[in-house]
Amino acid sequence: MSIIQNKKAYHEYFIEEKHEAGIMLEGWEVKAIRAGRAQLKEAYVTIMDGALYLFGSHISPLLNASTHIHPDPVRTRKLLMHKHEIDKLIGKVQRAGYTIMPLDMHYKGSHVKLEIGLAKGKKEHDKRATEREKDSKREAAMAMKKERRSLR
Repeated sequence: MSIIQNKKAYHEYFIEEKHEAGIMLEGWEVKAIRAGRAQLKEAYVTIMDGALYLFGSHISPLLNASTHIHPDPVRTRKLLMHKHEIDKLIGKVQRAGYTIMPLDMHYKGSHVKLEIGLAKGKKEHDKRATEREKDSKREAAMAMKKERRSLR
C-alpha cells in the first residue's frame, strides 16, 4: 500500500531500474508517516561511506509528540539494503552517470519501505514529448469511451 509518491521524479527523470530499501526511522517518524505527514518532493539519495542516505525528505512531527524528544523533520535517514545491491547501485552511479531518486514510500507488512530508482535526467524536449504522449493516450481513451457509449 503506497503512502506517498514522488511524481516529480517521473516528470524530471527517465527511471531505468527500481529497487526497494528499508529506512531507519525513529518512533515519532513512523507515527507521523502513518498519519500521512510525509513528503518526498525535494528528497534525493546520496552515497556516503558505502551506504545510501535519504536527504531532504520532510516528515512533519505530530502535535502530540513527546515533550522529551526534539524532532528534526528533515534529518538524514539511512537506507537499508544488502551490501551487494548497494555496490551494484554505486557502480552504475559512478560509471554510467545515473542518479538515485526516491520514488515511492509504502508499507510492506508492518514496515515502511522506500522504492528508489536509477534515473537519468530528461531534457526539456523529452518532457514535452512525454506530455504529448500522455495527451494522445488520454484523447484515445476518451474516444473509445464515447464509441462504447454510442454502441449501447
